[in-house]
Amino acid sequence: MRFRRVIQVITLGLFLLLLLLAFVSESPAAADIFLRLDPILVMITAVSARIFRPAFIPGLVVLLLAPVAGRIFCGYVCPMGTTLDGGDRIFGPVPRKQFRSETLRMVKYLVLIFLMGAAAGGISFVFAASPLSLVTRFYGLVLYPVLGFLSHRAVELLRPVADYLDIRSLAYAQIDVPKFATQFFVLSFFAAIFAMVRFSPRFWCRYLCPSGAILAIFSQKPIIRRRVSEDCTDCGKCVRKCPMNAIPGDSPGLTRSGECIICQTCKGVCPVSAVSFGIEKGLPRIPEPLITGISLSRRGFIYSGVAGAGTALVSLTGLNAPHDKAGEGQVAPPGLIRPPGARPEADFLSRCVRCGECMAACPTNTIQPLWLTAGFTGIFSPSLISRRGVCDPKCNRCGHICPTDAIRNLSKNERIWAKTGTAMIFRQKCLAWEYQKSCMVCDEVCPFNAIEFKREPGNPFAVPHVIEDKCGGCGYCEHFCPVNNQAAIVVTPMGEIRLAGGSYEKEGRGMGLRLQLKTGGYNLPPVEAGGSAPGFEE
Repeated sequence: MRFRRVIQVITLGLFLLLLLLAFVSESPAAADIFLRLDPILVMITAVSARIFRPAFIPGLVVLLLAPVAGRIFCGYVCPMGTTLDGGDRIFGPVPRKQFRSETLRMVKYLVLIFLMGAAAGGISFVFAASPLSLVTRFYGLVLYPVLGFLSHRAVELLRPVADYLDIRSLAYAQIDVPKFATQFFVLSFFAAIFAMVRFSPRFWCRYLCPSGAILAIFSQKPIIRRRVSEDCTDCGKCVRKCPMNAIPGDSPGLTRSGECIICQTCKGVCPVSAVSFGIEKGLPRIPEPLITGISLSRRGFIYSGVAGAGTALVSLTGLNAPHDKAGEGQVAPPGLIRPPGARPEADFLSRCVRCGECMAACPTNTIQPLWLTAGFTGIFSPSLISRRGVCDPKCNRCGHICPTDAIRNLSKNERIWAKTGTAMIFRQKCLAWEYQKSCMVCDEVCPFNAIEFKREPGNPFAVPHVIEDKCGGCGYCEHFCPVNNQAAIVVTPMGEIRLAGGSYEKEGRGMGLRLQLKTGGYNLPPVEAGGSAPGFEE
């Protein structure tokens, strides 16, 4: 037990360290390795996107390890399982009489079949059930901003002391606090899972986790498994303490190998040391209900698969169905700006697992999760919110960190040509157009030099015009626009370039674009609300 706890702490610490590297490093190495270890994430993405990538190999290794060591990944490595163990301690104690349900234990298999049915139709819903995707969102989009906020407040409290002691590094320290949408939904989801310990420990792993279901299928008779000697007195302590309900109540000497996570709790509580774990032939074993059919009927199997495929078909025929290219009769969200390098919409959504890595790694906090802006199939997917932050044309962290290549990892030159949209001016809101004020903020901050000022009759000041073939859709103009509430210049998806393969530069030049960065700097501090903007004269 102590050894297992040590391994859990080490793996969770490594997971959090890699996630931290994704936050602070421009090119974090192997920051998405844990996501690629999730077998259900790998399998559903491969089926829905009709692809196989070398990055999927770690997930296959975990799957192929199951016939050898059972669900050891769930018990020792999975950050979701470790987080739930910690949550069980916080929300505990575990009730003496645990909730046990053979029928509910089959739900995770139904979830697995549902996801496979939807993936066969080209729609990926794995983001709703993948344990690694869920736990990455929890730490990256909920806890990370909270810790950033607390650190910011701590620095503010210590600043007077730093000034008094002349500690310059602390006196001028600045901590940016990221903000994300959908935080309360993710928090409520995990709070509900943590609260389930009042019924049984590891409620998610027992009854709902599709990764656990697929590992259980491959763990029917693992080489390394639980064994019970003849010294067993049938006291039932192992039955009551097993966190996964892997020991039948009427037969403590038997084991549901597909449910056992090799936690060795039963070994620790056995008063006569009759339980051990290792390799031995001819061990007694209870058949897995999934195979015998006592709980998961053929009808349930068919219904789950049909429900998944039917949901995919309905999603594909909805008004906001994912599409590759806009055309007649298609309704596209007007403000949907995908990250640079994002594949065509249908391909993008079939690959994107909504893990939140790209959002957490974005240095300007412009990548945000969506609700229903892109329809039901696009929920939680990433989108650029330029008013929140700019998209630096020299940055491609999102593409580097994406575990499924939904956002392509582009070179620096290709990244410049990954046009995410085109800016447009609302003249009735513009200080120069509508109010005849001297404001040149959009021109000063534009990294592509895509803003041109011209004289218009009746206006004493020059007014801005967007040069569309020079605009890369970075959102600098929208972000720094001094007009309150909605900016007077906004980025729309018009003219975006999204390729499944090939060169962005070649595509852009073929479209007649002239994308080129300014030779000078273009990073300016944000405009404070109520203050004067650069180039604006009162």
